[in-house]
Amino acid sequence: MTTPAAKQLVEYDPLLAGVITFSKRGSEAGISGIFRKARELRSYGFDVAYSLHRSYRTSLLLTAARIPLRIGFKDARLSGLYHRTVQRPLALHEVLRNLSIVERERVERGLESFDEDLRLHVAQPSVERPFMKQLRTDGPGIAVLVPGSVWATKRWNWEGYRRTAQELLASGMQVVLLGSADESEICSKVAEELPLMNLAGQLSLQESMYVIKAARLVVCNDSLALHMASSFKTPAVAVFCATSPAFGFGPWKNRGLVVEQEGLSCKPCRRHGSMRCPTGTEACMKLPAERVIAAAQKVLAGRD
Repeated sequence: MTTPAAKQLVEYDPLLAGVITFSKRGSEAGISGIFRKARELRSYGFDVAYSLHRSYRTSLLLTAARIPLRIGFKDARLSGLYHRTVQRPLALHEVLRNLSIVERERVERGLESFDEDLRLHVAQPSVERPFMKQLRTDGPGIAVLVPGSVWATKRWNWEGYRRTAQELLASGMQVVLLGSADESEICSKVAEELPLMNLAGQLSLQESMYVIKAARLVVCNDSLALHMASSFKTPAVAVFCATSPAFGFGPWKNRGLVVEQEGLSCKPCRRHGSMRCPTGTEACMKLPAERVIAAAQKVLAGRD
């Protein structure tokens, strides 16, 4: 079960029997929405539910669905509603933290422990779109820049992205900008009068996945693009502004580097960022472009 927006990430996975969407901030918002969705879940006759989400909404939903065995994390809100709770190992990457919820099952079945070869898994359908013919996968290859983020304090300044784009273009790479329709404005500023492909607001999530998979480099903020790059093992440079990779959301099993402003007493200010800098300085968002460019060159050269 996932949100309607995230459905495209998993709907073509052959390992899944199906995908249930929960529009928690849309048509199924509020208590009435929880109980409507609970009735739907009951109709499937599930035996067990594993909850990676720690909100009170999810705890209530699974309880109202009367699923016989509900397993969640100890730090979830209303965790007392679960039949079994698991301690999240906070020092680990989020991938391993989430997998800890099935640690008991792994031991009971005699399976080997999760090891360093563990990779993110994303499946996608075969898609053919006109823009794909414009992608140059030969020669220096494709550099994907994703300047946006839902949270304003996670966004590195557009001038830095523009400077990075200019450097990558000068090296002979094809530069492609990706982003949602809401991020079209910032992408337009980055792209102005530069010979690059600005696809912001034009592609579905599946199509964006295709471009990231075909790329030789991704430069992005602490955002979905970073995790998509990890899934496809695409080399990446992640700019962390208000947040920190110490929270467990950095690159995973791909060649990747994190660039951030060290030594700020106010950083990280929040786990997921916010819409406004609490100090008004935006100091964490003012990284010099030279640092990101140097990281990109290092990743492209195979050094991390």
